[in-house]
Amino acid sequence: VQLQASGGGLVQAGGSLRLSCSASGSDFSFYIMGWYRRAPGKQRELVATITTGGGTNYADFVKGRFTVSRDNTRSTVDLQMNSLKPEDTAVYYCNVRKRDWSVNIWGQGTLVTVSS
Repeated sequence: VQLQASGGGLVQAGGSLRLSCSASGSDFSFYIMGWYRRAPGKQRELVATITTGGGTNYADFVKGRFTVSRDNTRSTVDLQMNSLKPEDTAVYYCNVRKRDWSVNIWGQGTLVTVSS
């Protein structure tokens, strides 16, 4: 089982980035997929998750700016990030898990840096 994330980079405040994560090695159709992040000096925190049926959950600090989506046929989850702020600077981690957390898989992380 492997999660491969891509799309991080350096962007100016107000700009956009799109993160993508591809899951392989199992059928993740019925798993919750999503993104978390860890900013320098802080703990990892939820950014957004999406269920198989498209139900989403967003952290308050990204509502209206970020959009999470998934393709169940390709086992991918994307995060469209708009209106980026310097405080969005963090390593972003892709995550796939069962609803009861009995399976919980992390990707390697991709760095997003937002300059002011």
